Amino acid sequence: MATRDALTHWDMDLGSLQEYVETALSGHTASEVWEQEKRFDVTVRLSVAARQSVDVIKNLRIPLKDGALVPIKALADVSIDSSRAAITRESGKRYVGIRMNVRNRDLGSFVDEARQKVAAGVQLPTGYDLLWGGEFENQERAMKRLTLVLPLSILLTFLLLFSAFGSVWDATIILVNMPVALLGGLVGLGVVGMTLSVSAAVGFIALLGQAVLNGVLVVSAIRARLDRGENLWTATIEGARERLRAILMTAMLASLGLLPAAMSHAIGSETQRPIAVVVVGGTISSALLTLIVLPVSYYWAGAARAWFRRRRATAMAS
Repeated sequence: MATRDALTHWDMDLGSLQEYVETALSGHTASEVWEQEKRFDVTVRLSVAARQSVDVIKNLRIPLKDGALVPIKALADVSIDSSRAAITRESGKRYVGIRMNVRNRDLGSFVDEARQKVAAGVQLPTGYDLLWGGEFENQERAMKRLTLVLPLSILLTFLLLFSAFGSVWDATIILVNMPVALLGGLVGLGVVGMTLSVSAAVGFIALLGQAVLNGVLVVSAIRARLDRGENLWTATIEGARERLRAILMTAMLASLGLLPAAMSHAIGSETQRPIAVVVVGGTISSALLTLIVLPVSYYWAGAARAWFRRRRATAMAS
């Protein structure tokens, strides 16, 4: 490291010193040689014996402006030490990037815990700041979008159900039973040891559509039988039995089709596997929802609704 006082004393500027040391140790392209169509640089530098150790480098002679020669050790402190291979900048500021890969836990909780420990144990000097970015930053942005997309998708689903059945009652029953389908996706993630991520959230949105579709099949069959004059119990049982084959075929198609992706550990599986695991696990619970939970809840909700109507009619008559 060159000292300013020594450079001033010997009337030497820092640029000339650095240029000389660079030429002596690393070499300087003085010319080029052509051999037919090939070009070779002619590099000039000192021999290996003149740069093989720190002591030899200290005694290298530097020419001054008046022609005198002084050793490098008179102008600078010469030593071997480690330093950064490159200095990176962003927005005109230097920055040092610390990169890491998170395994066997979710990224969000890891960053929260790391932030707490860094804030408790690291005191940054004036002029320094700390930023957390990378995949975590992208995940935060995606989660913020999902907080808007998920309620909007549920609202649109409700409107579509209402337009299909013309009844708020039937649309509400289908939506209220959807958590049973989503529970299977959560169980699937827990079984394989995966955490809730953006990819898994996308899988839940896809699973939501499949659960609603199965619910529409069963409710439409039950309502068709009620319109033909059957009682609520018979219409519920026979309507679910009528849609049994279609629902099982849909469940098998989705689960078997995505099973290889759910079991994959190849390159790129970290994005595709959570979606597949959620859909495969949720498809099984969605089938149970459609064939067991939804008919039972539809029957008891319909019976309670009829009971309240009778009581209301009795109260109005009296």
